[in-house]
Amino acid sequence: MSQFVAYANADAVSRKRIPCFLDVQSDLIETLGSRVVVPLVALERHGGVIEGLMPRLLVDETPLVMDTAQVMGVPLRMLGRQVADLSHERHAILAAIDMLTHGI
Repeated sequence: MSQFVAYANADAVSRKRIPCFLDVQSDLIETLGSRVVVPLVALERHGGVIEGLMPRLLVDETPLVMDTAQVMGVPLRMLGRQVADLSHERHAILAAIDMLTHGI
């Protein structure tokens, strides 16, 4: 597992609502059996987008929204195949996390 990589949601029950998870956990911190992730959701499935907090990211040619306020820890078994390396979006991802945690 790697930071800023999007993984398919391996859980059949929640996959329609949350097709992907974005791994935001530092590669320096390895927890046993889990990762800190942010759901990536379809724009039309979300009520609205808060600029800065919810960047739009392209995953497998599909625009998804980073639902930053729903950051969570998930067991590794929920992370399916790697679908995108979003490290080139590092600035936007970290800015969204900063907005969530510091309001800036």
